[in-house]
Amino acid sequence: MPRGDKSAYTDKQKRQAEHIEEGYERRGISAKTAARRAWATVNKESGGGKKSGSGRKGAAKKASGAKTAKKAAKKTATARKSTARKSTRKKSR
Repeated sequence: MPRGDKSAYTDKQKRQAEHIEEGYERRGISAKTAARRAWATVNKESGGGKKSGSGRKGAAKKASGAKTAKKAAKKTATARKSTARKSTRKKSR
């Protein structure tokens, strides 16, 4: 498969890329750059083109979403702890 071949993408991914590309072009970005950015966006959102093999459909998307959710939960928990510590301290002056 030559570089830049879009045959591995689903019809939905191709439509998404076309729609994103149009949006970039409306904002005044060149057609070449708009196309490149559109496909990069589709790749980031969906994990790229069709993958072969069993159980591959949601594996990439699910893993990245789970990591992001864990990081967010960890940050908020840490923020709550530090806020709680600050409010319970007594001033001894």
